[in-house]
Amino acid sequence: MKAAEIRTRFLEFFRERGHEVRPSSPLIPSEDPTLLFTNAGMVQFKGVFLGEEPSSYRRAVTSQKCVRAGGKHNDLEEVGQTARHHTFFEMLGNFSFGDYFKEDAVQFAWDFLVEDLGIDPERLWVTVHHTDDEAAELWERVVGVDPKRIYRLGDKDNFWQMADTGPCGPCSELHYDLRPESERGTYPSTEEFERLADSGGLIELWNLVFMQFDRDAAGELHPLPAPSIDTGAGLERLAAVLQREETNFHTDLFRPLLERVAEVVGRPYAADESEGLSYRVIADHARAVAFLLADGVFPSNEGRGYVLRRILRRAVRHAWLLGRREPTLVHVVERVVDTMSDVYPELERRREHLVQTTRGEEERFLTTIEGGLDRFDEIAPRGQAGEIPGEEAFRLYDTFGFPLDLTELMARERGWTVDAEGFEAALEAQRERSREDRARAKGTGVGDESLNDWELIRADEQIFVGYGQRESVTAVLGSRRDGEGRLALILESNPFYLESGGQISDRGRVEGEGWALEVEGVRKVGGYSAVFGEVTGELPASFDGAQLQATVDASVRHDTERNHTATHLLHAALRGNLGEHVVQRGSLVAPDRLRFDFAHTAPVDPEERARIEAEVNAAIWADHPVVTRQLGFREAVDAGAMALFGEKYGDEVRVVDIPGVSMELCGGTHVRHTGEIGLFRIVSESGVAAGVRRIEAQTGPGAFAHLTAFETRVEEAARTLKTAPDNLVHRAEQLVAERVGLEKMISEMRASGGGGEEVVVEETIQVNGTKARARAVRIRARNADDAREWGDAFLSEGSGVAVVAAELPEEKLTLFSFVSDDLIQKGIRADAVIRGVAAVAGGRGGGRPHLAQAGVSDRSRVGEALEALVPTIREILGGDA
Repeated sequence: MKAAEIRTRFLEFFRERGHEVRPSSPLIPSEDPTLLFTNAGMVQFKGVFLGEEPSSYRRAVTSQKCVRAGGKHNDLEEVGQTARHHTFFEMLGNFSFGDYFKEDAVQFAWDFLVEDLGIDPERLWVTVHHTDDEAAELWERVVGVDPKRIYRLGDKDNFWQMADTGPCGPCSELHYDLRPESERGTYPSTEEFERLADSGGLIELWNLVFMQFDRDAAGELHPLPAPSIDTGAGLERLAAVLQREETNFHTDLFRPLLERVAEVVGRPYAADESEGLSYRVIADHARAVAFLLADGVFPSNEGRGYVLRRILRRAVRHAWLLGRREPTLVHVVERVVDTMSDVYPELERRREHLVQTTRGEEERFLTTIEGGLDRFDEIAPRGQAGEIPGEEAFRLYDTFGFPLDLTELMARERGWTVDAEGFEAALEAQRERSREDRARAKGTGVGDESLNDWELIRADEQIFVGYGQRESVTAVLGSRRDGEGRLALILESNPFYLESGGQISDRGRVEGEGWALEVEGVRKVGGYSAVFGEVTGELPASFDGAQLQATVDASVRHDTERNHTATHLLHAALRGNLGEHVVQRGSLVAPDRLRFDFAHTAPVDPEERARIEAEVNAAIWADHPVVTRQLGFREAVDAGAMALFGEKYGDEVRVVDIPGVSMELCGGTHVRHTGEIGLFRIVSESGVAAGVRRIEAQTGPGAFAHLTAFETRVEEAARTLKTAPDNLVHRAEQLVAERVGLEKMISEMRASGGGGEEVVVEETIQVNGTKARARAVRIRARNADDAREWGDAFLSEGSGVAVVAAELPEEKLTLFSFVSDDLIQKGIRADAVIRGVAAVAGGRGGGRPHLAQAGVSDRSRVGEALEALVPTIREILGGDA
């Protein structure tokens, strides 16, 4: 029975029994940003189980996408080594929300397995929690299970909870007997049963959780409003049983993926060989990568994105072990889309994004993996054992992109261990350096400053009034005199915004009787927002009882608000045009500009950039209202506000809503209507890190000034080229065409020997049946491209090996080697040739099979190095050098 039929029959079985068929929720649990991934069918119903969310149905059934590759439930280490563990899997589940309880759950499970799927009841075994007499009695009385086939186990096996806190309860499991037929007539002891379950002689098919409790942060159990049912049966395991396969990887869910790996690698899959592990890991990881990308997770170095990157890089490493030096996983991800998009159409909708992102991540890691593996060989040699220092593990991560768990896996394979605590210490030290660097760049201290040096007048609550007004009459809660002419104040009624969420602090003025403070900065001090700056006039002896006038610079604030609201519009336009994987990675909101970092693998092309810019301006000119309101966190998320993983939110959050365009959780200041922004102009788009792009833009007066300056530059360029601004493009095209013609003429001269070429070696040799044309020359070149053009011309003549000594400007000299494709197949690689030749002149180098380069330390021996070409080729081919 195919997996698709099992899935369909399960849903229909429970639909006929009054269950609402619900779609799978995304792998990102939006209503619970503390949970890495959806790891069970009940995640989307957590609020219903707790009585916090209403539901129009009391029974439900799902086939839920799940990932267990991080957090409490993490199967990553077991993938490929066992028959049942996966990063991504589908969980079939039926649920009751205060409707039926244990008796019906037991009956439904037995009827589906035995009556509907036709599984032999003599191969089914039951476990219950050792305290759950009711469940044991129901299996015996309602279903008729022999009491000898019912085992009572402890919390480890038969008490289920989704996380450290939340819904939980005792459970009952159905196990399938995989022992040889000759052993099946026996009744194992409890100890033997547990051993068989651990070794794979018995496999768990279905877990029935009797959801009775809610565990709080202190570990205490509280009864749920109504006892409920949460069950989970792995589709992959059911498929293995019904298809009579010993491993999930040999079912129809994985066979097409293993076949695709074999096609790409060029060798058939063999389950019992050591290579089989790598085939299985790649097949499994392709499913996780495809579904995580489709649900909006993006590779990064934190949170969910880091888990995805770890999965991707583990797959690349296994492809490397199979001899692959180019993207491999991307081909298997495409096969996942082909085979599963009929059930999960989001895969097909986002196919291009899945392919581009996977290929990009593979290519990025392939540029560093060889160096990382070489370094790993140095610090953890085969045949030895020991502990890899944390600093070295961190270097593998920081320089070569090796996640800690990948280093640990490789270490275990060689009998080594890793100092994980030392790694974390090195990582934290780097983070602390980064925090200090950022703080120095801002001119502030790290974290919240102390009140030790302050004169506190009273410890009243400070009120931020800056959302609704830009000035206030206020008392003083505290003060500090910072030397001659410097003052810091804590204002009771504070209109000055403190830098947060990317938006910089306000500037302005605080005035008293006969004196004034020019506010240059706002910092956090002892939990308060304090203003700092230079003071003029005569300060009073004490600020107790004083009433001051605090005024924010309205022009600076308004320009900052323009840029902040425009950032929200930009975020929405990026997601609408590039895909929902786009999420904010950082931002700066200042009065003169905005900067927005976002997750995306490829540069934003000119057409996309134009569309994005046009959409933002259209939203500005539509003059949408900008509505801010306080909501409960869950209410805000349910309304559609974006909540970012890793961010800490209180029970109540501030929502900034531009109806029909954008809704985000945000504590910054904004314009009242989008029309106040006036104009939006993208100034630049660039890459700042792996998988992170940056857009810089200006709005309002800043955008107008940018366009004016651009217009001035266009007019200056037109005058320089002696043409009119409207004719500038045509004139530039003429000049480019003239330059191309001149460069072609120069290249032809160089190729024909007119570029000062000196031939040192010109010979055809034959070694062990391989014939090779060899040429070594010296040339003068403007840059490395000239040398590469020479090599292209040489290779266009046919089979051969060449070495070029290129004399470059500033007395630089570089060696280049070139090898034709047919000789690469014979074992002659350009990187091997360049190493042999360059060594004569004290140089080192490397590269790819068809092109490599090297520097030299002794220019006087370059001639000898070129003459070493033929001996080097002979040595590579196994002849006498």
